[in-house]
Amino acid sequence: MNKETVIVTELRETAPNRFIAGFSDGSEMKLSLDTVADLSIFKGRELTEEEFSSLCSAAELTKCKERALRIIGARPMSKKEMFDRLVEKGETPENAEESIEWLERMHYIDDAQYAGMIVRHYAGKGYGVQKIKSELYRHGVPKTLWDEALEEMPDTGDKAYELLCRRLSGTEPDRVELKKATDALFRRGFTWDEIKAAVSRYNSGDYD
Repeated sequence: MNKETVIVTELRETAPNRFIAGFSDGSEMKLSLDTVADLSIFKGRELTEEEFSSLCSAAELTKCKERALRIIGARPMSKKEMFDRLVEKGETPENAEESIEWLERMHYIDDAQYAGMIVRHYAGKGYGVQKIKSELYRHGVPKTLWDEALEEMPDTGDKAYELLCRRLSGTEPDRVELKKATDALFRRGFTWDEIKAAVSRYNSGDYD
């Protein structure tokens, strides 16, 4: 045996389409069925240094894909969030990118759908458009997808007015109380135009 070759000394199936290969250098490697088939791995197979390196790379990519699948199975996320998470876990940027493309081909990750989900979630919790935009940014959704996602957002004017009424409880607030109420609406992401409209409606006595 050439000192630069490695022999596959063991190949056993540990789960459907999952294998562990043992090698003459004492190492072991988890492999997918695709990797075993594509690289013709079998017990007794001699691998050159280049072939063994290719096998290691394929195994690392498979591991990264499996990790990405577990992560996306726990909760939806954007491609950027997934990339950051994988790299944080020690995966290479190249494997992270390829794993994300793989998830995308299987429709497990979709930034446009995720953007719509964020809009519906935060609109349902009573937040305004500015807050929702900040959440889209925080979750790594590309800005090119924001406008289309925000089209799913219902009119928030009534929600601003409803929250103002709830905070002021039908009273006639002084300037300090009114400022606290409008500042709270602004922090929830409502625009100043929406807030002014809500205050005007409240001052008209419509809250009865």
